[in-house]
Amino acid sequence: MLANRVAARLAADGMVVEHAASAEAAAQFDNFESFAALIVDIGLPGIDGVAYIRQVRKLGYSHPILILSARGSWEEKVEGLNAGADDYVVKPVRAEELIARLNALLRRASGQVGERLAAGEIELDLQQKTAFVARNPVDLTQTEFRLLQLFMLRPGHVLGHADILDHLYPAAKGHDPNTVEVNIGRLRRKIGKEAIRTVRGLGYRLQW
Repeated sequence: MLANRVAARLAADGMVVEHAASAEAAAQFDNFESFAALIVDIGLPGIDGVAYIRQVRKLGYSHPILILSARGSWEEKVEGLNAGADDYVVKPVRAEELIARLNALLRRASGQVGERLAAGEIELDLQQKTAFVARNPVDLTQTEFRLLQLFMLRPGHVLGHADILDHLYPAAKGHDPNTVEVNIGRLRRKIGKEAIRTVRGLGYRLQW
């Protein structure tokens, strides 16, 4: 129940959220490396959260991992961080703090530490959910904002159709790959046609 409430609150903040009740269930996700961040509880049934974190780090998952747990001793925090977590939050916690910590981890992972993500003349405010081009506000839909955020969190990376679909929509929902082209086209019209380059046979890359 708590996990469902957390997932609903994150989704209300514009994030695409997948929930697994155990480490074994999480292992069934395809392309888990495309997840921008993981929130892991320590007290999982079966494989515990610390063991799961060690496991995904060995598999090459390099994005932020945040531990959200009722266990708050300094020994448990040290163990979790040493296993590969980037932050450790003790329950109960306000949703606003959890979201702020996630956004901070995402900014640092992209090499940026300020309040906004920036790429050339494009800026994103993750807290206010606003976008700017050359300091002028740009009106983006929630999907367009998430798409632009994905590009800015992966600077210089070529993103394929599967990467983009996984970021924009829950994995359980099937979407036509043409959806990506439609959303890319709409975003280009708002931030500049040359801002997102097509890399033939591979996908798209943010250009600045």
